[in-house]
Amino acid sequence: MQSSEVADIIIDDPQQGAPMEMDDHPNVHDFEAYAARAMPDLGLEIEDFQAQTWRIERWSQQPKRLVGPEFSCGGHKWRILLFPQGNANGQPNDMVSVYLDYANPKTAPEGWHACAQFCLAISNPADPTIQTSSHAHHRFVAEECDWGFTRFVDLRKLYTPDPSGGKAKATIDNDEVEITAFVRVLKDPTGVLWHNFVNYDSKKETGYVGLKNQGATCYMNSLLQSLFCTNYFRKAVYQIPTDQDIPSESLPLALQRVFYHLQTSPGPVGTTELTKSFGWKSLDAFMQHDVQEFSRILQDKLEAKMKGTPADDAIPRLFKGQMKNFIKCLNVDYESSVTEDFYDIQLTIKGLKTLRESFLDYIQNETLVGDNKYMAEGYGLQDAQKGVIFKAFPPVLHLQLRRFEYDVEKDALVKINDRHEFPFSIDLGEFLDASADRTQSHVYKLHGVLVHSGDLHGGHYFALIKPEKDGRWFKFDDDRVTPVTDKEVLEDNYGGDMGNGSLPQQQRTQARTLKKFTNAYMLVYIRETELDTVMAPFKESDTPSHLKSRLDAEREQLEAKRRERDEQHLYLTAKVITDEIFQRHEGFDLASFDDRNLPATDLPTFRIMKTETFAVFKQRIASYFKLSERDFRLWVLVNRQNKTIRPDVPVHDSENNQTMDNIRNNMAARAADLRLYLDFNPDHQRFNALHADPNNPPIMVFLKWFNVDRQQLIGQGKVFVNKAWKIADLVPLIQEKMGWDNSVPIKLFEEIKAGMIEVMKVKQTFMQNEIQDGDVIAFQVEKSEKEVQDLEAQNLYPTVPQYYDFLQNRVLVQFKPRYEDNPGRSADFDIMLSKKMTYEVMASRVGDYLKHDPLKLRFTSSNPQSGAPKAVIKRALNQSVADITQTNYYSQHPNVIVYYEILDISIVELETKKSLKVVWTGRNNKEEATHSFLLPKTSTFTDLSEQLSKQVKLQPGGSGRIRVFDIASTGRAQKEYTGSEMIGNLNEPVELYAEEVPQEELNAGDNTRIVNVFHYSKEPSRIHGVPCKFVLLEGEVFTETRTRLQERLGVADKDFAKYKFSLVTSGVFKQPSPMEDDDVLFEHKWAGDDAIGVDHYDRRPNKSTAEKGIVMR
Repeated sequence: MQSSEVADIIIDDPQQGAPMEMDDHPNVHDFEAYAARAMPDLGLEIEDFQAQTWRIERWSQQPKRLVGPEFSCGGHKWRILLFPQGNANGQPNDMVSVYLDYANPKTAPEGWHACAQFCLAISNPADPTIQTSSHAHHRFVAEECDWGFTRFVDLRKLYTPDPSGGKAKATIDNDEVEITAFVRVLKDPTGVLWHNFVNYDSKKETGYVGLKNQGATCYMNSLLQSLFCTNYFRKAVYQIPTDQDIPSESLPLALQRVFYHLQTSPGPVGTTELTKSFGWKSLDAFMQHDVQEFSRILQDKLEAKMKGTPADDAIPRLFKGQMKNFIKCLNVDYESSVTEDFYDIQLTIKGLKTLRESFLDYIQNETLVGDNKYMAEGYGLQDAQKGVIFKAFPPVLHLQLRRFEYDVEKDALVKINDRHEFPFSIDLGEFLDASADRTQSHVYKLHGVLVHSGDLHGGHYFALIKPEKDGRWFKFDDDRVTPVTDKEVLEDNYGGDMGNGSLPQQQRTQARTLKKFTNAYMLVYIRETELDTVMAPFKESDTPSHLKSRLDAEREQLEAKRRERDEQHLYLTAKVITDEIFQRHEGFDLASFDDRNLPATDLPTFRIMKTETFAVFKQRIASYFKLSERDFRLWVLVNRQNKTIRPDVPVHDSENNQTMDNIRNNMAARAADLRLYLDFNPDHQRFNALHADPNNPPIMVFLKWFNVDRQQLIGQGKVFVNKAWKIADLVPLIQEKMGWDNSVPIKLFEEIKAGMIEVMKVKQTFMQNEIQDGDVIAFQVEKSEKEVQDLEAQNLYPTVPQYYDFLQNRVLVQFKPRYEDNPGRSADFDIMLSKKMTYEVMASRVGDYLKHDPLKLRFTSSNPQSGAPKAVIKRALNQSVADITQTNYYSQHPNVIVYYEILDISIVELETKKSLKVVWTGRNNKEEATHSFLLPKTSTFTDLSEQLSKQVKLQPGGSGRIRVFDIASTGRAQKEYTGSEMIGNLNEPVELYAEEVPQEELNAGDNTRIVNVFHYSKEPSRIHGVPCKFVLLEGEVFTETRTRLQERLGVADKDFAKYKFSLVTSGVFKQPSPMEDDDVLFEHKWAGDDAIGVDHYDRRPNKSTAEKGIVMR
């Protein structure tokens, strides 16, 4: 073992690992006593304890590294590993390094480990009370078979006496020293004590696998594992018919798939498919929800899906119990009761020590006497007792411990971390009604503990589950499953102050920090007599055959893809272009490979072994296309310097024995894919005649026809020409190929590259025009000047270069309806546009498609990342499609979306109007409703008020006057709009507020003051709601002001009792001043931004601060 392999101790707390000097000079040779003082009690069972002293002579002459004699402890061989001059890389050699070393790791059984607590002490041979020591604990495994202290002690200290510290001599005396190892090998009942979980295999160690966390889905994972391990429930879910369902749209099928993967997968299982079946978006996976709410909604959805199937009533049969709510008169024979079903029970834990106390509290009767007497039918007011009693408990009992409760003083939810004990077994018979069925046992066994670690605002969930009737407990913590002890199931999850256990004092602070907020919030008990039914072993036949075959096939496909990825280095890919593909291709080159605006051309693709010969590959091509090998050649396409991709050279028969890898490397410049053109020449006689002179082979040129009338560019195959021919010689060939009369005027252009389409010099030869194999020549019928003008007037392209310019700037735009309110219309459609087109041309093309007036269409841009609607596109003269779609040649934009609206009025008229939303807060400062308006921009706020008055209900006897306002930037005051201001001057987007001005405010006189009132929660910076105005009266004390404030805000007595009031001044650092009953607010020197602050919880629904409820489709 090299020194670089030695692992240093990780310090768990400030004291552990530091050299320890003991006050009363303990004797190192008194092994038991010294170990008890030096090593803290970890609360774990000790399997064996041994100590070994190693005497070292001639210390100063020792090598850099040496090991002590071996000794046995707990069935393992140990030794001390010493570096007298230190083992810190790059550090000065002034520190001694000492480690405990596992002596024979290479000969130990595979998968061995040993959990050891140890102390290493260096002492004076003659006086063992002169010593220095450090302690640690570690899980020794093959990868970490030594552990200890790189900076154990300063070497100078060992040579220096310390009389004041009780060391009359130096530790190293006469160049001699002793090192003693104290080792406790601890029992590891779970097999994972101090495990670092590197390369940990849950399936191998426990037989179970975990669930992957999508972000904040640990609460869901813990419940799903509990339900999965409830075998009766799993079988019921499997009985729901799903063989025709789609996983992402079917909750039952998605849950079946999760359960099947939990049964059969070797590793953690994903839940993305399941949450998609809920209708959740990715954001929902990052929001923690209430487990009880999630459980009930999930069970409700499944119960509905089970109706009329073999699984019908499985959930009620498993989870449904009954309780009776009653009121019983004390002095007359009268009782009123109602029986209710329950699927779980919420138990209070605050102030209650045990689960039994919580049940007793639940059924505690309330006495109704005095003013609270009960009106009994036929008996009048009577003293009575009101309560709840259980009539029947279900086979599987879900107990929700109320760890989260509303705190009245804090006006907020808080987490209850009180200690609350629950047993492995509990008899619930004492909580049943006298009339309940007592023929069966009501003893329940604990089989699940769902745990929350953290506080109200966040934390982590995991589950402790006993999956078998007589099996052991496991911890299901997202993607990891580990065995646990009984203590980890019960004691560790009772909550409360964990510092009162058996942990040593120096560890209690750390334990309290880690454990204080970790406690049980849900318990799963199963009736003892139902265990054999509920937990009946799961058989392979319980899995639906359609599910098994479907998922096994998917798994085989995934495995095949994995093998394909692993073997990819052995293969290359070949793509083949045929004349038919070239004919359909409308763009540059022979096919589209790297067009940023369009998807690549769909080409026949072949996966080829690199070692396959060209002869074998050509046979495959012939077979695929049903051709004779004699009738075609394959040309290799290359990337030219001008960024085009063209056929360059044919692969000759002489290359038949070459491997395909060599063909690619030698002929295609090591391209990732081999791109080929299939040159089909069935007329052998004509082909041989053209190629008769090997020194003067013909040039293969590709032709494209621009059909001006149809605005299409169509491939017309290839022709073979002699390099000495003139370009004009090509014209009759084209006329013959197209079946045109020889009088049809034809114009020729060379497609050099994108942006470079040039008219050909017809009097020059192909050689003079530098035409080579694979070049592309485009042709069109020449148009007259009038025809050109007519085409341009229709926004059409009259010439090849202009059409190529369109191709270079084209972008495929997907048009979607902005709102789903166009019945009978086509919803989504695609139009190919040029980025150079104007707004008018785009609107005209869309109008033609929709058969609607382009001026009555309004467009909205989209977010390039999410595709969601972004902003209304204003009609502008110089605005291009590139501006509208935010596209350019260099950016990749395969999916451009523009939203459209079909309007009843012209956008010209619309642009003269203003769209407004006004939130009506009425008389009592409540957000009652939102009203939308489309008014001319020249309208005043008086006009807006008149329009609003027709839609809202004003209070009888009120002022009848409406105030329109916005909220000031401080959030504390209204920004009122005067009647004469025009709405056209408002900035977008516009959301205004309006209220009925109180009569009190209109009548305010000289002895009054109008001030601002705003709402906040705890801190004045946490503003919510809408501010309002309030009239202060001269000489009025706050007790009277508060009564009028309640009337102004329209708050009920019960809620208003929780409101707190303060004076919030404009000073940045000034704290709000709480109101006293005898304060006279009128006398305050009011500054402009001063306001009355109303401190209360924001209970408005659907606000961003409120937690979203769980929704499943």
